[in-house]
Order: sequence, then structure tokens, then C-alpha cells
Amino acid sequence: MAIYVTQSSMPDLEDYIKEIKPIFESKILTNMGPIYKRFQHQLIEYLKVPYLSLFVNGHMALEMGMQAMGLNIPEGEVITTPFTFVSTTHAISRNGLTPVFCDIKPDDYTMDPDKIEELITDKTVAIMPVHVYGNVCDVERIEQIAKKYNLKVIYDAAHAFGCTYKGIGIGNFGDASMFSFHATKCFHSIEGGAVAFKDSSYRINLHDLKNFGIHGPDDVVSIGGNAKLDEFRAAMGICNLNRIAICIEKRKQVYQRYIERLSGIDGIKLCSLQEDVEPNYAYFPVYFSKEQFGKNRDEVDELLKKNEIYARKYFYPAVNDMTCYKDQYSKYETPIARDVSLNILTLPLYENLELTDVDKICDVILSKK
Repeated sequence: MAIYVTQSSMPDLEDYIKEIKPIFESKILTNMGPIYKRFQHQLIEYLKVPYLSLFVNGHMALEMGMQAMGLNIPEGEVITTPFTFVSTTHAISRNGLTPVFCDIKPDDYTMDPDKIEELITDKTVAIMPVHVYGNVCDVERIEQIAKKYNLKVIYDAAHAFGCTYKGIGIGNFGDASMFSFHATKCFHSIEGGAVAFKDSSYRINLHDLKNFGIHGPDDVVSIGGNAKLDEFRAAMGICNLNRIAICIEKRKQVYQRYIERLSGIDGIKLCSLQEDVEPNYAYFPVYFSKEQFGKNRDEVDELLKKNEIYARKYFYPAVNDMTCYKDQYSKYETPIARDVSLNILTLPLYENLELTDVDKICDVILSKK
């Protein structure tokens, strides 16, 4: 049987039916109904954040989160990372802003704070770092830089659901954080997303942006779109939130087996768990060095495919080497991000992945045949 890079965690069908039964009774399917509101409050409690606004997906949460903060300034620049899913950069570009790419650290693949200040100009309006694979950015250094230059910080926290730093929910850092609840994430609501924030004034702005600017049946106060999360997805979110501890614990067991099998191998570099960070075991990235291991990333990927194991080159290519951006940017200006994108492979990791399958994956990799 084929092994894929991810598999969505699912609640018991009976639990989901129980959650959606009131929808059939009330006929309230969307427009921020009672299940939506319950989901929102449960997330605020779990993520340990003061405020949170739900969206139809993580991308719209990020894009509209920037708008709510007033970042869509003509000719404005946002410092971000090219080692991310393209949604991060698209959210900047679609707001009429210019992405400015900062290189990453070679150990955890997050934005290198030592390289931020040299990129700041009089056009810079914000910094958009990305928590990668559940690895948390250097939030303290980034906060210091942002305060020094009076810049907004909005984190792409799509990979960091449930992570904490020094006991503080990761959504509390910066001015705002975006979470994605896509079906492939360790926590999901099928599709969905959220913006966590500290400034209560953003609450009305976010509401208006995702609901046409409507303030009543006869009053539209601003120009907005439609990015509301519906009741069925909110119900799935509640079901999965109820069992998130089980999900993370099972993912931890898979993660630890990979560590046992692949640590100390020449040419294989693994991420280390970060000090003061409570992880979510979202991904298992492996950096392959052909000079030492004997096969490069692409060769390992092909070897796995021959054995019906489907890993993912993630993130590849780096954003500044993608067709829609490479004519504007040079991939060589961020050499570490370029190198990592060419050599990193994320191995299958999900709640129901059997440890015997983890062993099979490692056996194939280590056999090199």
C-alpha cells in the first residue's frame, strides 16, 4: 500500500454527526452562527490569545489581516522569507506591496534576524516572518528590530498551531499571527484559517473585510469581501480540537522513531527541537548532502517513489525562483534559502502512520538502492 506524505486526521464519524446535527435543525449554515462562535472561543482558549478572527482559509486570513492593520500602503515594502509556501508572498503582492526577501538560518530554516536590518528602507512597513515546520522564529530579536524601526510584524504561523514559546501561545507574538486549518495540517477544519491579534481595534476591521463591510441589514460601512468560515467546517474544527492532544502525541511517536533511525547518519541533517518551545511535530524535514550521503535529495525522492512512498520537496522551489517572481528577484541573494530548497525533503508524517511504515521508509532511505 502506498504511503503518502500526509493524511488528514479525522474525528469519529459519530462525533462529527453529533456536532452537525444542530445545523440541520436550525438551518443556519453560515454567517457566523452559533457553532462558528463556539469554535472561535475554544480556539482563543487553546491558543492562549486575547482575540481571534476566523476565516474561510489561511490565505484570506493573512491577506485580510494585512489590510486590517493598514499595511496596504502604495509602494510599501514587507520583509519576508523566500522559504515558505507561495501564499505568504502572494498575500503581500495582492495587497499592492513589494516583498523583500531575507535569507534564513541554516539550522531551523526560519528568517535570519541578523539579516533583517540591512533590508529596511524608508518604504518598509512590516516584517512577515514564517514559523517553518513547527520551528519558531526568533520572536524576541524580531520584536526588538520592529520596535526600533516602528514596523508592524505579522507572522505566518500556518505550521505552528499549538506551539508555545516559554509557555506563551505563539499567536501572541508580533502584531498578528495567521493560522491555517487546511486539511493537510496537524489541526484542521477541512479548510479554514484565523488571525490572532492583541489590538482589539483590529476586530471590527477584520469582521468588515470578511463580511462585505456589513454592519446591519441596511448598513454597509466599508468595502469588504466574503471570507467567512461556515458552520460545517467550524464543527469539524471543534471535533479535531477536542482530540488535538491525541493527534500531537501520535505524531510525536512518529517523529521520535524517525529521530532514532536517521540520527547520526553522514549526509543527513535533521532539525533539533528548540529550547523553550513546545512543538507540534508538524513535519519531518531532512536535508540530504550528496557528498556525504551518496545520494542527493532528488535521488532519494525517486528511490522512495519506486517503493510507493511519496515524500515532498517542501519548500521547493524557493519563492524567488518561482516563475511568477524570478524575473523580479535573484535567488542568489538568499543563498541559504536556495540551498535548503534544493536539498530538503519532508518525509511522511501523520497521526495514523504506523511505526512499521516509518521503519520501512527509513530502511529504503538507508539502503540507498
